[in-house]
Amino acid sequence: MIATAAAAVIATTALAVPAYATGKMRCEAGPQSDWKTRAELEANLVAKGWTIKKSKVDGGCYEVYGTTPEGDRVEAYFHPVSLEKLLVSRRGEILFQKK
Repeated sequence: MIATAAAAVIATTALAVPAYATGKMRCEAGPQSDWKTRAELEANLVAKGWTIKKSKVDGGCYEVYGTTPEGDRVEAYFHPVSLEKLLVSRRGEILFQKK
């Protein structure tokens, strides 16, 4: 009985925790209907010389894995409404962070 109750508490707690894959960045971006598309973000980055490997939504932000024009393989976060660059990191080292 105690084991069942403990398992229920653990399961409930796990479901209550927000789904932040990395926890590096969180965006309060409002409803997704107001967001620009990931395709638009990727097109903007490619036009600036980036190579995009993958993009996804993480913590309410757009997260991009790719290579910068300078040749750095990075993980970067962008605001989904403004497409503003928020954080760029390479292997745990922060290369850029919006202040």
